[in-house]
Amino acid sequence: MRRVLCLFSLLLGIFSGVQAEDVKLPERLPELSVTEDAALGTGDVGLKAGAKPEDFTVRDHKGDAISLRSLVAYKAPILVIFYRGGWCPYCNVQIRQLAEAWPEFEKRGVTPVLISADKPDAGAMAKATYEIPFPVLSDPDLKAHEAFDVVVQIDDATVEKYKTYGIVLEDWSGRDHHKIAAPGIFLVNKEGVVEWAHVSKDYKTRPSVGQLLEVLDSRN
Repeated sequence: MRRVLCLFSLLLGIFSGVQAEDVKLPERLPELSVTEDAALGTGDVGLKAGAKPEDFTVRDHKGDAISLRSLVAYKAPILVIFYRGGWCPYCNVQIRQLAEAWPEFEKRGVTPVLISADKPDAGAMAKATYEIPFPVLSDPDLKAHEAFDVVVQIDDATVEKYKTYGIVLEDWSGRDHHKIAAPGIFLVNKEGVVEWAHVSKDYKTRPSVGQLLEVLDSRN
């Protein structure tokens, strides 16, 4: 199945003119720890419930411009999910789980929106590999990251350590700033206001799909 998905991703790149020859998704995915219920809706960084993020324009996986305002207008409520990048195996587990749970989000009228500092072709690779049916947005210039206050600066020592794992951040973002997202989830309503927010302190721990669905169900 993995080989089939990778082939599908390659063919998508060929026919759409989008290729990511310098990056590849992790082949082995680890176990992702689940956030404790008591810690849900918390975070040291990121916008809090009641805040309204400033509008921004980023690119989707095809390279087309898309703004927060347009997402809110046509798809709200939206569940804005920041992930560290396609190079992060823990993020890939989360992405796969969210894609598989799309029918449950759709049933509740909520659209997940994935955002990272990855360039569009890296986002396209993730979208094809996991057959993601909702938006995957590219924000290498950190406009969305700054609007939701989730920017994380990776220090030089960690950048060099990542290289020993075959992870070159510049290849993923196409930039040299070495900044990524703190793993954050924000429920934004039709007025563009954050209703609920959670930012994981530990990137190996995220809210489960079940927990997110309970949060959505509690809105009613």
